[in-house]
Amino acid sequence: MKAILSMAVVIGACVLANAADNKAADPAGTWKCEYEIGGQQRTSTLKIKKDGDSLTGTMNWPDQEGEKLKDLKLKESTLTFSAVRKLPGMDSSINVEYKLTIDGDQIKGKGTSDFGGEKRDWDIKATRQKSDK
Repeated sequence: MKAILSMAVVIGACVLANAADNKAADPAGTWKCEYEIGGQQRTSTLKIKKDGDSLTGTMNWPDQEGEKLKDLKLKESTLTFSAVRKLPGMDSSINVEYKLTIDGDQIKGKGTSDFGGEKRDWDIKATRQKSDK
């Protein structure tokens, strides 16, 4: 009887652990992003709102605010979207594609864009701002 009870407890714990692993990550909040391009440290702020199953968001850079995210999707812990970055001091812009993985209050991933016909990508790390928890 003790063996059966012990086995039931182990199976129950495994089921709960598996359910927690399969739960989709929560992207909602304000995220401080840090990355490096061309040897220069850069920052941006990602803001995501969740309304039921719908996600909306914006990206802010030091010289550009409120850029709406396009094609914002969350599948399990992977967040994908694009945003248009207006280049400061120039009359041009680039489309940046993002693929990020959420792990609790941390994000890691890549930004990718086409610079003059050459595809480039860079690593991004982000932290959810504490006021959003």
